[in-house]
Amino acid sequence: MFLRVPIGFALAGACAFIFAFLHPNPLMFNYLGQAMVTTADSFPLMAIPFFMLVGSLMSRSGQATEIINVAEALTGTMAGGLGMAAIVACMIFAAISGSGPAVVAALGGFLLPAMNRQGYKPAYSGALLAAGATIGPVIPPSIPMIVYGVSAGCSVVAMFIGGIVPGLLMGFALMGVNWFISRHRGYKGVRDKDAPSLWKVTYAAKWALFLPILILGGIYTGAFTPTEAAVTGCVYAWAIGAFVYRTLTLKLLKEATIEAGLLSSIVMFIMGGATTFGRLLTIERIPTAVAASMLELTTDPVLIMLIIMVFLLIGGMFLDTISNIVLFTPLFLPIVKQLGYHPVFFGILMTINLCIGFITPPVGVNLYVAQGISKAPFSSLITEALPFIAILFVVMFLVLIFPDIVLFLPRLLGAM
Repeated sequence: MFLRVPIGFALAGACAFIFAFLHPNPLMFNYLGQAMVTTADSFPLMAIPFFMLVGSLMSRSGQATEIINVAEALTGTMAGGLGMAAIVACMIFAAISGSGPAVVAALGGFLLPAMNRQGYKPAYSGALLAAGATIGPVIPPSIPMIVYGVSAGCSVVAMFIGGIVPGLLMGFALMGVNWFISRHRGYKGVRDKDAPSLWKVTYAAKWALFLPILILGGIYTGAFTPTEAAVTGCVYAWAIGAFVYRTLTLKLLKEATIEAGLLSSIVMFIMGGATTFGRLLTIERIPTAVAASMLELTTDPVLIMLIIMVFLLIGGMFLDTISNIVLFTPLFLPIVKQLGYHPVFFGILMTINLCIGFITPPVGVNLYVAQGISKAPFSSLITEALPFIAILFVVMFLVLIFPDIVLFLPRLLGAM
């Protein structure tokens, strides 16, 4: 990291170094190359590029704008109305893209200028959207949850169902903070009284709103696997953009495909290096040693989980979410199981924790994307983001104390 070497190369290089000095056997280097390839050769992981493509197609075809219109109609003229609309739009779009930075990029170009015209400070509107986009990987479908499911060997569908209630809690908590700040600063909802009704706006956006129903409904009813649902979503988003909205040209389709391909290739390479690193940890029995050390400190399960959460939070400040999941799941999951927690619960808790890292420097990806669109000073964005970071920590602590917030729905629906 200090040499600014890309994280995928750093992880693979670390493995090669260990193999050279601790296991000087040529076959171990074959193992490194083989692990890099076989990690990417995974049917569940194929969902990642397709979910990325869904988000790119929707943002380029104008379907994201329709979602924003519905969100704005829902929030009406309440204090901070457009800020509320931004969070609602993040929650709806999260059910399509599964990526936090993708939500900021897709919605920011339209929402941030509109908020600035209504008197919002550019730094505040940028911080609000960056915080709202942290919900993206928690409300299903979620790329980090897919990665965790593969790394931990647990059901991706159970992960998706388990993320619904925490994701909604995060959204409502952010809305509460926005309402409080907006009342204090005088940010009023200024939706025109002559604007189309909620029913008319929702009807106009019916094609865009049906996409999350198609994806999630197919997964939860068992009609699709997450990967098949992602492919179905791509076909649907392309068909609507090309034949209903008639805005998705071949040029835009090419741009969306290239963008999704490049982003997913980075994720796959990181996963290859990190998975190999995780296997190396297992070979050296490092998770067992770490678990023994933690249990010597305390036997209180909540306290140990808090220590793990602090560790992950620090990791989230420096590494991206995918790298953290594939790097630390093999390290901490055995400890969590030993404490009696369910892997699905730990996966959701880890996802929430690392999503907060999207808005914490130095690697606050959402803040960087929002700063590029809002043009506000980065230091101002960080200051404005502090109340949102604080309330997200409160939500994470509630989930830690009450695991049934995560596990209730998966058990009710028979997913675990």
